[in-house]
Amino acid sequence: MATRLGLGLPQMRQYDLGKDVPDVARAAEGMGYESLWVFERALFPEPAVQGLYGIEGLPWPDEYRNVADPLVTLTLAAAATERAELGSSVLVAPLHVPFQLAKAWPSWTRRGGRAWSRFRTARSHDEYAAASVRPFAERGQALDELIEVCRAVWGPDPVVYDGHLTKIASAVVGPKPARPIPVLLAAGSGKARRRLVDHADGWLPNGLGAEVVAGQWRRLRELAEERGRTEPIRTVLRVNARYRPSAREDADRRPFHGSVDQIVEDLVAHAEIGLDEILIDLQGSARDAEELKDLAAQVYEKARAAGV
Repeated sequence: MATRLGLGLPQMRQYDLGKDVPDVARAAEGMGYESLWVFERALFPEPAVQGLYGIEGLPWPDEYRNVADPLVTLTLAAAATERAELGSSVLVAPLHVPFQLAKAWPSWTRRGGRAWSRFRTARSHDEYAAASVRPFAERGQALDELIEVCRAVWGPDPVVYDGHLTKIASAVVGPKPARPIPVLLAAGSGKARRRLVDHADGWLPNGLGAEVVAGQWRRLRELAEERGRTEPIRTVLRVNARYRPSAREDADRRPFHGSVDQIVEDLVAHAEIGLDEILIDLQGSARDAEELKDLAAQVYEKARAAGV
C-alpha cells in the first residue's frame, strides 16, 4: 500500500494568502495529494536571544518573519477543496483558548472530510510572553487541558468539563465532527512520549533522517507495549524540504535538502520505515505559488514513480 502524501499550504510572506491558498489547495488536490497542512509561528523575536525550538545557537529561519494564521489558512483551503483532509502541523497549544479552538476545529469536516490536529507546547519564551493563556512553566498542563477540552467538545452532548481554564457546567456544543478528529503529538521527550501513548491518537515527527526516525518509532512502539496500549498509533512524518538544484551528493547533505531527485530519494528511505503518511512542506523553497505548484507536482509524480 502506497504511503499517503500531504502538502504544506502557503503561509509565508511571498504568498498572497487570499489568492494563493485556494489556488495551491485546489491544485494539490488535483495532483493527488491526500491532505493539506498548516503550521504556526506567532512571532519572530528581534533580536532572538533564544535559539529556535529552545536550542542554543540555532537561528530562526528568515521566512518565519511573516507566517499567516493557521486557522485562517485552513478555512481558505477548506472552502476550495472537496476531498483533501486538513491538518495542523503544528499548533502551539498554550497560545489558544481551549474551548474556542475545540469549537472551531470541526467546522472544516462538515463536507464529509476529515481533519487532523497536531499540537505541541513549543519552546519560544517570546511567543508565550505575547500570547500564552498559561505561563511557560505550565505548558505541559496547558497541552493536557486542550486535549481534554477537545475530546469533551467533540463528544456527545451535554458537554461537561471542569478544568483550570475551561469550565463547562452542562451545554450543547456544535457543530460536531463529521468523523473522529485524530490528535497527533510530536513526542520528543520521555514525558511527551508517555502523554502520546496514553492520551493521543498518533505521532507526527520531523524528518531528521531515516535512521533517526526509525529509532524513534521503535522506542515509541516499545513504550506503547509497556503501557498496555492496544489502539494503533497513527503516524504522519513532517518533512521540511528545501529545494536546492545544485546541492552536492555527499554524506553531509541534510535530509530533504537538494534537488527534486534527492528529495524523492529521502522520501523513499523514510517511506520504508512503514509510516502511514508523509507531509511535504516545500513552501520555503518557492518564490511564488506557481513555483510551489510546479515543485509539488514534480515531487509527487517522482515519489509515486519511485514507489512511495
